[in-house]
Amino acid sequence: MSRRATRRPTSLRTLAGAVLTVALIVPVATACGPDSDTSAAASVSATANATPSGTASTPPATTAPPAPVTTAPLAPAATATTAAPATTAAPATTTRPTSATPTAKPKSPARSYPLVDGSTAEVQPVGNQNWTARIVSRGSVLATLETKDTDAGLDANDMFVVLSLDGTVHSWMGGAHQGPGTFKLAGGWTAKVTKVGELHYRAQILGLDNAVNGTLDADQHDTGAVANGVYIVLTAGGRISAHM
Repeated sequence: MSRRATRRPTSLRTLAGAVLTVALIVPVATACGPDSDTSAAASVSATANATPSGTASTPPATTAPPAPVTTAPLAPAATATTAAPATTAAPATTTRPTSATPTAKPKSPARSYPLVDGSTAEVQPVGNQNWTARIVSRGSVLATLETKDTDAGLDANDMFVVLSLDGTVHSWMGGAHQGPGTFKLAGGWTAKVTKVGELHYRAQILGLDNAVNGTLDADQHDTGAVANGVYIVLTAGGRISAHM
């Protein structure tokens, strides 16, 4: 009985001391809490006050939209210079000379061939691979020949002239036969001349075997032909002559 009475007060004392220490710790914690909160709040308010001042200094840098304002007018100015109408005016001046050059070329000089009687044959193209020849003597035109997809021939006072399809001229004097009839020609050819009508004669050109190799028809005007390098003229009056 005496031991139990003495031990109880010691346990009560220890419990009371623990409670006392807890009570002391709590005020200390609460005393430290508000002070730290106030200091933290002060630091937050300080930072809050500091940030407006910082942002107040930055707006001039961020609100510097003069940069887009200056660059925007420069773009139209650049496009205005690139779209200068001078580039469109240049092609107009360059195309005109090119169109003028083809019109100057068609003027081709006439070919001139001296004839056996001293006159001259002036030959010019007339289109479609045809030619015309003017026989000129002392500035006067004595006669004119023109190829019409065939050779042309002429008897000019016993001077015979042939204008070929290639634009060349060949002339000689004399050697004519009067038709109708059959005549030996230069180059081994034979001509059989028949009268068709008034101022209309026809000549068949025969080869060695008497085969018809060509026909000349002089109807109201003289005609000519080239047969293997032999030049032949048949007149509307029935005269025929050949020359190599």
